[in-house]
Amino acid sequence: MTDIQAFGRGRPATQARGEDTRRRILETALDLFAAQGYEGASTRQIAEGAGVNLPAIQYYFGNKEGLYRAIIDDINANTDRHMAALVARVHAALDAPETPREALAELLGDMLETFMVLVSSGTQVESRRLFFARAEIEETPGLDILHENGMRQIFDPCLGLLSRLHGKPAGEQEMTVRTLALIGQVVIFCNNQKRPLLAGAGLDAESVRLMKLVVREHTEAICRAALAANP
Repeated sequence: MTDIQAFGRGRPATQARGEDTRRRILETALDLFAAQGYEGASTRQIAEGAGVNLPAIQYYFGNKEGLYRAIIDDINANTDRHMAALVARVHAALDAPETPREALAELLGDMLETFMVLVSSGTQVESRRLFFARAEIEETPGLDILHENGMRQIFDPCLGLLSRLHGKPAGEQEMTVRTLALIGQVVIFCNNQKRPLLAGAGLDAESVRLMKLVVREHTEAICRAALAANP
């Protein structure tokens, strides 16, 4: 085997180790930023928690802010994986004037249900919730990127659907308020689930099933009222 062949065979393994190291740093940083905030979590703590030396953070992310923004990019990518295909369907339906309003109502229910799955499943779901909450309070670097992605993938599609169902322009304040109230059905479950109201169950499979069912029922009732008011 030539030296070039040996290098070529070793390269994928090296890349895999590098990606594993980067992922460990990201996951550790998410937990620490969520628990202690941007100012409270140090890169030294993150490096120790991830089992790497401090220069590894500099190598992969540049500095603390670069690491924080990488977490935001990772969260946004996860949102895209969950929502992008459905959002594309919503835009296609809204772009077609002949789309039946009943089909738009069904898509609105799908949007809320898919959003519910996003906020209630996956790895480090509790850390992601707390990370969002701290980012809002502390107004940390990259908060605007989180907001823009949430608007694009969740709020704007829901606003477009609800506006068509009510037969009103999306720019009206009423439509913004109605959309925020609709999405709030899901957002309320982004709060800490260790509360007596849920009997300490947290987000187990049965709780998520019940949440999705109730949100779907509420959304269908809202859509029926909109359709009846604007035949």
